[in-house]
Amino acid sequence: MPATATTAPDPATDPATDPAGRARHLLRTAREVADDLAADAVPRDRAGLPPTDEVARLREAGLPAALVPPGGTYGVDWRTGCAVVREIATADSSVGELLARHWAHTWSGRFYGTATHRATALERDTAREQWLWAGTVHGAAPDGGGPGLTLTPLDSGHLLNGRVAVDTAVTVADQIVVDAVCAVTGDLLVVRVPPGRPGVSVEPASDRLGQRVAGAGDVVFDRVTVAPAQVLGPRPHDTESTPPHTALADPALRLALCHVGLGIAEGALAEARDTGRHAPVPRPAAGAPAGAAHDRLPAKDPDLLLAYGELASAARTAAVLVERATETMARALEAGPQVDPEEPADVAALVATAETVTARAALHVTTRVLELADTPGLDRFWRNARVLTAHRSTAHRLRDIGEHYLNGTHRLAAAGR
Repeated sequence: MPATATTAPDPATDPATDPAGRARHLLRTAREVADDLAADAVPRDRAGLPPTDEVARLREAGLPAALVPPGGTYGVDWRTGCAVVREIATADSSVGELLARHWAHTWSGRFYGTATHRATALERDTAREQWLWAGTVHGAAPDGGGPGLTLTPLDSGHLLNGRVAVDTAVTVADQIVVDAVCAVTGDLLVVRVPPGRPGVSVEPASDRLGQRVAGAGDVVFDRVTVAPAQVLGPRPHDTESTPPHTALADPALRLALCHVGLGIAEGALAEARDTGRHAPVPRPAAGAPAGAAHDRLPAKDPDLLLAYGELASAARTAAVLVERATETMARALEAGPQVDPEEPADVAALVATAETVTARAALHVTTRVLELADTPGLDRFWRNARVLTAHRSTAHRLRDIGEHYLNGTHRLAAAGR
């Protein structure tokens, strides 16, 4: 599907070449887009339509083009990209997830590719054409498990067949990145496919509990031609054979989604607080002492102060861990193929910790605010948190953390997302 034409400046030719200046401008733009999305978040969530309008808003603001790996006059660093995702997620976590997965998938050329110039060209094309990325790549597993897609070699290229579930943007993406097993050699390859190609069909999911505007669904490939240039690179069968920089792919995506979960918690708290401030104050009973009504104002109720203090602390604790993991991931990504072989396991363990704390905070905050504020649409935060955190159980994450803490495992088990 071709990208929608917009009036946004071409990031590849933007004269503002200062990375810090681009980052500040991008964060201001993200806040403006978040305000726009927040204004009609409730009716859009209720409608649950494919995110055609939402993606148009993102493209008009230039966000898909900006969220690519840094390349001189285009792209942003990992920290800034995650901050943009979090800002959008506070207003609409469905759109936040869509942008988080786009952000992580645009790094695929660096994670799986063997030629730096090909990855650079792909990132430049993404910025220039405002491509939106979606897809799913299964992380290397200890048992060597593979995807459900197959590639049949041709004289030049391959034929791709099979069906895969994709969490975002199935009807609006410009590039879908997946991994598939070669039917002849058994090699696992990561490929990108424009969804407008013959043989590609999408089946949008309907009646989702949460993340209803993310655009989830199934993508079916029926004898789809994959040119050699569309093969990003190999995906190792198991964790032991995974190069260190490739091992960062799965935790990078999971960390981007941590920012979505954190945005859900922060957005729910902010909306409950802002609507609670305008709640009507009951009249004091006859004979009540002066100031009784004032004591019952939301800002003065000691029980309410205690509740919000506890919830704000939970969200801020999660934020500290997510930001620490983001900084650690950023340094590892900046090292690229020269990253220390021991570092990916440390990064993955830190990301798993951030996931665990963020998931608990998001579920706790979004459940509790429903008891504190009677606001139409507030339930969407709880539903979104439930769906977002259902991908990977807390027990699975805690086992990974324990394995790393006790045994210093070089490669933690990865779960495809």
